[in-house]
Amino acid sequence: MANKDKNQSFFTRMAMAVAKAAGKPATFAVAVGIVIVWAASGPAFGFGDTWQLVINTGTTIVTFLMVFLIQNTQNRDTEAMQIKLDELINALQGANDALLDLEELDEKTLDAIRAHYTRRAAAARKKLGCEDSPEREAEGD
Repeated sequence: MANKDKNQSFFTRMAMAVAKAAGKPATFAVAVGIVIVWAASGPAFGFGDTWQLVINTGTTIVTFLMVFLIQNTQNRDTEAMQIKLDELINALQGANDALLDLEELDEKTLDAIRAHYTRRAAAARKKLGCEDSPEREAEGD
């Protein structure tokens, strides 16, 4: 594990640690505690503009920074999942190798590939005697 940490950038290690900590119940409890202390201090500050500015500024800064950390974590998770899926496709004999690295294609190409597989799925359901298709279910909504 120590070797793994040395290969990661400081930002990656920090983002992973913050994301892990942010998801813990204790972190939520601390956030709730801060809000309670802030709300309880309202009468002492006369519920003034500065009192409101403290919580508004604090939450804005935390939200702004968390967006980037969470996005970094999601990007890494998604990339790892795509690599794993590519490996599964690569390992399966008879799998369509054209499906490797799909996430790099443009939307028009993805739509064409999706339509191809939608038609194949519909044909397979018809062969099995299934009457309902995804298109019919969507139309019924």
